[in-house]
Amino acid sequence: MSRAAIPTAPSWHQEPVEIAVIGGSGLYNMPGLQQVSEVQIDTPYGATSDAIAVGRLGQARVAFLARHARGHKLLPAEIPFLANIWALKSLGVRYLLSVSAVGSLVEEAAPLDLVLPDQFIDHTRGRPRSFFGGGAVAHVSLAEPICLALQGVVWQVAQNRGFGRGRIHRGGTYVCIDGPQFSTRAESLMYRQWGASVIGMTNLPEARLAREAEMAYATLALVTDYDCWRERTEAVTASMAMANLMENATNAQVLVADVVERLHLERPISAAHEALGSALVTPVAAMDDSVRQRLAPLLKRLATGAI
Repeated sequence: MSRAAIPTAPSWHQEPVEIAVIGGSGLYNMPGLQQVSEVQIDTPYGATSDAIAVGRLGQARVAFLARHARGHKLLPAEIPFLANIWALKSLGVRYLLSVSAVGSLVEEAAPLDLVLPDQFIDHTRGRPRSFFGGGAVAHVSLAEPICLALQGVVWQVAQNRGFGRGRIHRGGTYVCIDGPQFSTRAESLMYRQWGASVIGMTNLPEARLAREAEMAYATLALVTDYDCWRERTEAVTASMAMANLMENATNAQVLVADVVERLHLERPISAAHEALGSALVTPVAAMDDSVRQRLAPLLKRLATGAI
């Protein structure tokens, strides 16, 4: 598993790839990525959504993964979240940028805007939520599910660059639903009462797993519509969302490239990078060999003492 399953990758891929981008609806590739190799990684959790494109964006080594697969073939509930995060962790990823299409639940966040949420509400059912269990116990803290240091870099870059015709909003709560249907109006109004700012279908359990993998995680939420709570506006349809999404995706590609360059230079310190230190209950030595092998990329730092 892991890098041993990548015999065709150029030798520099054997070095850690610290920055990764997961592209959501409308973002199926990373323009500007050079020296690209497509990497297939065998994981204990099956195949990733698609091959991982590993290359250089400027001076930075970057991994890119299309969350729904190229051609948009996977429903939100079909995304292999465990495999995706495990594979990226096995490459050495420390900073994970999640680009996601969302509906807005607040008046001020309009279609074509960018929202940088800092909280989540998990309204999904039955999705695998953890790497742990089956012989290893850990309880990571999710009080702050977004890495605020990473989000701060995104915010600073976005403030300097702007976001096309859209405005940029920092903070807010992302409510994650299973889909694939959009909400009923009653549900949409309920989520507003919960205090949610945007609604999407993919960032959980992704954010949970990224924290268990000690990755700094931040969401770039691309607003495509007002969901269906806003009665004076036409309720969201897939064609409406995709039309706005294509413009948003273009803006996001430019912004992400700048963020990657900044991350490469600054490498901000994140509490997420040591999340397992206070979360792991089962001593590594007490785990069965099969469990240690399954969790090897997650446990590597603890075994070596690296930070």
